[in-house]
Amino acid sequence: MLLAFLCFAVMDTTAKWLVGAAVPVLQVVWLRYFVHFVCTVVVYAPTQGVNIAKSNRPRLQTVRALFLLTSTALNFTALQYLPLTITIAIFFVAPLTVCLLSIPVLGEKVGLKRLLAVLVGFLGVLIIVEPWSQRFDPHVFLAIGAMLCASGYFVMSRVIAGVDENSTVQFYVSGVATVLLSPFAYYVWQWPDSWQTWFLLCLIGSLGMLGHSFLTRAHQYAQASVLAPTVYSQAIYIALLSWIIFKQPPDYTTVLGTLIIVSSGLFIWFRERQLEKAT
Repeated sequence: MLLAFLCFAVMDTTAKWLVGAAVPVLQVVWLRYFVHFVCTVVVYAPTQGVNIAKSNRPRLQTVRALFLLTSTALNFTALQYLPLTITIAIFFVAPLTVCLLSIPVLGEKVGLKRLLAVLVGFLGVLIIVEPWSQRFDPHVFLAIGAMLCASGYFVMSRVIAGVDENSTVQFYVSGVATVLLSPFAYYVWQWPDSWQTWFLLCLIGSLGMLGHSFLTRAHQYAQASVLAPTVYSQAIYIALLSWIIFKQPPDYTTVLGTLIIVSSGLFIWFRERQLEKAT
C-alpha cells in the first residue's frame, strides 16, 4: 500500500509538471488512461483473452470508471493553479465524505461520534482554503469536485467489491476513460517538444497501472480496514516532492488543516475497527 500511494503521489507530481509545461490537461488525462489501458491489455490479454472485458456488472463498472475519470480530470486541472500540498489535503477529506455517502447508498449506520469527526474534518478544509481571506483561490473548487468524485468512486468500489476479477476492473477503469477522451485528446493534441516530456507522459500511465496493481496485491494479504490509514502516507510523499521539485513547501495553515483532516479520518477508521470487532 505504501508503494501504491508513492506511485499515485509521483503521478500527481508528474501531472503538475506536465500541465505547468503547457501540455493540455485533456491530453495528459487521456495519456494517463491510455498507457494504463495498454499495460492492462499487454499483461492480461495473453492469458485471459476477451474475458477481461466480460463483467458481471458492466453498468456499475462503467459508472465507477466515470467517477474516477472525472476526479482525475478535475484534479489535474486544479494542479495548474494550486500547490500539490493543498490538493492532496483536500483529497484526504474523501474518507470522511465516503462515511456520509455510506448512509444513503450502502445503508450503513453512522454514529454521532463519527459524524462529529466528519464535521471536524471539514473544518480542516476551511483552515486550508481560507475562504475569508484575500488568499482564497476559487480554483480550490476544482480540487473539491475531484475529491467528491473520488468519494463516489470509493463508494462504488464498495458496492461492486468482489464482483469481477482485477483484470476486468483495470480494463474498465482504463478503457472507458480512453474511449471517451480520445476525440477530445485528438482535438487539443500538442506534440511534445522534448524527450523528457515524452518520458513523463508515458510514465504517468505506467504509474497508474503499477499503483493499482500494488493496491490490489496488498488487499490480497490484509483487510481493507487494516490498510486504510496508509492513504495518509501521501501527505509525506507530496510534501517532499512539492518541496524538492516545485519549491513549494506546505505553509502552516496547510499543515494545520491537514493534521485536522488526517486526525478525523483516523478517528473514523478507529471507530469502524471497534465496531467490526464488536460484531
